[in-house]
Amino acid sequence: MKAMTIKKYGKNTPLELTELSIPEVGEHDVLVEVYAASINPIDFKIRDGKVKMLLSYKMPLVLGNDFSGKIIQTGSKVNKFQVGDEVYGRPRKNRIGTFAEYHSVHEDDVSLKPNNLTFVEAASLPLVGLTTWQAFHDILELEPGQKILIQAGAGGVGTFAIQLAKEMGAYVATTASEKGHDLVLSLGADQVINYRIQPFEEILEGFDAVFDTLGGESLNRSFRVVKPHGRIVSVSAVPNGRFAVDNKLGFLKRMLFSIVSRRITALERKFNVDYYFLFMKPSGEQLAEIKDFVEQGSIRPLVDRVYPLEKAQEAIQYVETGRAKGKVVLEVKKPL
Repeated sequence: MKAMTIKKYGKNTPLELTELSIPEVGEHDVLVEVYAASINPIDFKIRDGKVKMLLSYKMPLVLGNDFSGKIIQTGSKVNKFQVGDEVYGRPRKNRIGTFAEYHSVHEDDVSLKPNNLTFVEAASLPLVGLTTWQAFHDILELEPGQKILIQAGAGGVGTFAIQLAKEMGAYVATTASEKGHDLVLSLGADQVINYRIQPFEEILEGFDAVFDTLGGESLNRSFRVVKPHGRIVSVSAVPNGRFAVDNKLGFLKRMLFSIVSRRITALERKFNVDYYFLFMKPSGEQLAEIKDFVEQGSIRPLVDRVYPLEKAQEAIQYVETGRAKGKVVLEVKKPL
């Protein structure tokens, strides 16, 4: 099969088209003929070696963290799916590699894809959908009437997050450039701050929650807009000691994460706000719930550009520019 791989960690390491064997299928696995896979920031963070403390992979490594396609083989103990099912999913972190024509994935990590979406559209949803779902339901516990700031509303995660937050009855403020202004309003945002000319922390106050997708100074400034006992969840900043404890990591990693997150911990104490780092977990059950929202028309995918598999390097470079509005997707194979 054809796959896009890297041979070593490094920001300048190119993705190369490689011929590999079709993956083996375990007793609880399904083998998917992959039709589409989306580009996510985690792909180039893995390539750069920025998550080696949490994830370590053997080389050559096939990148890719979500997909859509059709099941062509099932393991002996699979009972949720059958050959021919059209599915979408996010494989668990030790089994990534969806920039390939075939992928073997545990049945618990996939769902039937929304029947009103193309494979390209469906592939744009799993990672951003699960990330947002777990942030809003499991960590922020977002309730109707609460106020949330969603950073980078026109981005891949932001476009999904705005829609889900509105579906959950929240008041949504978001940051976007002038070019993304109309898009985020069309998705339901109640308030848009042009981050190029307006410091959001000087405009917003008394918010219940912040969903941070940027990290850095944007995260640090976010503490100023949250009311006491509010919550901030980030998918782009550093893990902290709480994350290490919650994920039962060893003593050394607890100490390391506590050290690298010292500034964030100081901001937590200063503003009496709780900070959480989210490392999303795969869930076919949650994808099935997202599927229902999509089929009801409550959430729609936003696809910016589509590239063929062999141009994955170009696709990643485009996502790294930060100019994408919505998701960038690889069309791996065309359905027959």
